[in-house]
Amino acid sequence: MNPVFLHLGGLSIRWYSLMYLVAFAIVYRLSLYRLEKEEWPFTKQDVGDMITWSILGVLLGGRLGYVLFYGKGMFWSEPWKIFFPFSKYGGSWHFTGIAGMSYHGGLLGVMVALYWFSRTKGFPFLRLGDFLTPSIPLGFTFGRIGNFINGELYGRITTASIGMYFPEAGGTHLRHPSQLYEAFFEGLVLFAITWPLRKKGSFSGFSSGLYVFGYGFFRFFIEFFRQPDAHMGFVLGPFSMGQVLCFGMMVIGIVLWQIGLRSSSPNA
Repeated sequence: MNPVFLHLGGLSIRWYSLMYLVAFAIVYRLSLYRLEKEEWPFTKQDVGDMITWSILGVLLGGRLGYVLFYGKGMFWSEPWKIFFPFSKYGGSWHFTGIAGMSYHGGLLGVMVALYWFSRTKGFPFLRLGDFLTPSIPLGFTFGRIGNFINGELYGRITTASIGMYFPEAGGTHLRHPSQLYEAFFEGLVLFAITWPLRKKGSFSGFSSGLYVFGYGFFRFFIEFFRQPDAHMGFVLGPFSMGQVLCFGMMVIGIVLWQIGLRSSSPNA
């Protein structure tokens, strides 16, 4: 599939970028639906601000996370490349864009952004998370579809009939379309869990912890079908860096539940 949606002169608009916009639009629309149908102490302007802060958190955190988790020392050896989209070769500078984003870094970036937002506006941090997280998996589905169209983050070699050829992987072996596995389990299935349960939690942090734990759980097992990054390989026995980070996510999800339970306890 052609990863470029449209050429405008020297500018290329890629499907992956459009999928990001679709993802944020879905989260924004579902958040407005919650604001209309449920009781929340937010205004429409607050929701727009939350999404804006979240976008900044995803972009900055996703890039910094990639450099720290997967950059193999780039942070210290070539720090200017973190956000500098130009490279010099052939005696002149060329626009190369910024390649490499980490979901886990983006999640941490969103958490920092929402915490800052909560302190600025005076809203409880866990309540902000509970408001946004049930919508995120549906939006995330389109992000993984963008990865699939790009032909990146492909799976390991397989002989199964579901296997596909990915040019970025050399195109000589059938591979698991792990992007679609992630879109289904980390997106649609997780949404089918978090959305119906969004009003069932009896304490702050229930939905936040459910999303963080659920994503880490599904991604941990899907990583067994996904090809580890070539420059990283396996970092802890048979486990990839993604699995190590997902285990950390499951721990964070449990911690969020514990914090929420303690804060809602009459004896807290």
